[in-house]
Amino acid sequence: MRVALILLFMLALASLPGALLPQWNLNTAKTAQYILDYPTLGPWLNRLGFFGVFGSPWYAAIYLLLFISLIGCLVPRSWEFVGQIRSKPVATPRNLARLPHHGQVRLADKRNPDEVAGQIEAGLRGWRLTRRSEPGGVVTVSAEKGYLREVGNLVFHVSLLGLLAAIAVGKMFGFEGSLIVTEGQTFCSGSPAAYDNFRPGLLVDGTAMAPFCATVDKFTAAYNPNGMASSFSSDLTYTASASAAPQQYNLRVNDPLRVDGERLYLIGHGFTPTFKVTYPNGQMREYEQPFQTQDGNLTSEGAVKITDPPGYVGKEVRNRQLAIVGIFAPTAVMSHGTNIMTSGFPAPDNPGVAIQIYRGNLGLEDGAAQSVYAIDPGQVANGELKKLTRANLSTGESMTIDDGTVIEFTGYKEWVSMQTSYDPAQGYALVFAITLLMGLMASLTIKRRRVWFRILPAGADGTGPVYGSFVQVGGLARTDQAGYGEEFTSLLALPVTKTKSAAVARR
Repeated sequence: MRVALILLFMLALASLPGALLPQWNLNTAKTAQYILDYPTLGPWLNRLGFFGVFGSPWYAAIYLLLFISLIGCLVPRSWEFVGQIRSKPVATPRNLARLPHHGQVRLADKRNPDEVAGQIEAGLRGWRLTRRSEPGGVVTVSAEKGYLREVGNLVFHVSLLGLLAAIAVGKMFGFEGSLIVTEGQTFCSGSPAAYDNFRPGLLVDGTAMAPFCATVDKFTAAYNPNGMASSFSSDLTYTASASAAPQQYNLRVNDPLRVDGERLYLIGHGFTPTFKVTYPNGQMREYEQPFQTQDGNLTSEGAVKITDPPGYVGKEVRNRQLAIVGIFAPTAVMSHGTNIMTSGFPAPDNPGVAIQIYRGNLGLEDGAAQSVYAIDPGQVANGELKKLTRANLSTGESMTIDDGTVIEFTGYKEWVSMQTSYDPAQGYALVFAITLLMGLMASLTIKRRRVWFRILPAGADGTGPVYGSFVQVGGLARTDQAGYGEEFTSLLALPVTKTKSAAVARR
C-alpha cells in the first residue's frame, strides 16, 4: 500500500506539467510560441515530453506501475478479508479490565449464564457472534461489528483500479475533434478531415466514426450589465445518418447532443465579420472569415485572404491577391489619443472593424502552413505582400484602394466552437466513480469494534448474591474514533432484564 500511495502521488505530480504547460494536442500554436519565447528551456522540455505529458513514456510507466501496485495490494488484502469473514470472532481475553472500555454487571435474578448469554445475543443483532464455554460453568460471548469498513476500503481500491482502466480504454479507443462553424454552415463528423483539430486514441484510425451532420441555424448569448455571460445556446438542425430525417436541437453548455455514442459539446463562440468586395471590373463577391477572440469583451483579430481576385490570369493572380487584416469589435469604442478600436461590451451593440489592406503574394502556394487568423509576416518582410491603406468602418461603410477596388463592411455572423467526443468506457468510468465514492464513505463512516462478555455463575467472584450471575464486559475499538462511549453504555446494559433492578458498575 505504501508503494501504491507513492506512485499515486507521483502520478499527481507528473500531471502538473500537463496543467501548467501548453500541450501540443490542445493548442499547437501556443505550444510553438512557448518554445520560441524560451529558446533554451523550451526545446529541452519538448524533448522530455513535457508538452505531451499524458502521452509520454514516463507518464505511461508511472500509470502502469500504479496498476501493478494496486493489483498487488488488492489480491492479498482480499484473500485476507475472506479469511476474516470465514473465521469466528476471537476468544474472550482473560482480563477484560485491561481493555480501553470495560465494566461489570451484578445481576439480581436467578438466570443461569446460558440464559444471560441468550439475552445478550438477542440484543446484538447485526454483530457477528460466537458463544463459548469455559471451565467452572463460565460462558463467554464474543462479538464483532464493522466488517463493511474493510469492504468499503476494498471497493474504493477496486473502483480506483477500474476507473484507471476505463480512462486507459477511453484514451485507446476514444477520440476528440474540435471545429469552428459559422451560422448557416453545416459540418459532418464522418471523417477526421472535417475537424480543425482531431485527437484520436492510440487505436483509432477514423474509419468508424458516426456520420452525423449538423447545421448551425442560430447562436444566442445573453450578458449581464457587467459583461459576464449568463447563457449560451445554439439552435441546430442535425441528421443522425444519411437516411434519417432532420431533427432540431438546442445545444447548450454542458448539455451535449448525443448521437450513436458521440457527444457534441458547445465550447465557445465568437464573431465572423462579413465583407463585400467590388473589383475594378464591376464584379462583386462576398467574403467572411472567423476572427479569433482576444479578450472578455470579444475583441477579435483575424484575416480574410482573397486568393483569386477576378480579372487576372496566370502569375498576375498570385501577385494581386488581397488580405483584409484587422480587428472586429462587437461594441466598437475608440481609445482617446491613440484612435485604436477595441470592444467595450461582448454583445454586438455597435459592431465595427479596424482593417489594414495588403496586396501581393500571400505565400499560400509555398506549402508552408499558415494560421487562418493571420498573414505570413515573412511575405511582408520580403516585399511580396505590400501594405496599402487602413480604415475604421462601421456596418455599411466602405473604403476604396488605389486600383478602384471597393471593400465594404456588411456586418457579422456568429461562430460557435464545438467539440465532438467519443469515449466507449465513459459509462464504466461513471459507475466506478460512484462506487469509489461509496466505498470511500463506507470506509470513513463505518467503525470497526469488538465486545466480549464473560458470564460467571452465582458467587464466582466471591461477592455476588448466591442466586445471581456476574457479568464482565470489555470493548475494543479496532480503529480510531470507533464510536464507543454511549454505545458501550448500551452494551453494558444488555445482560440486565427489563423487569428486574440491577447494580451496574463501570470503570
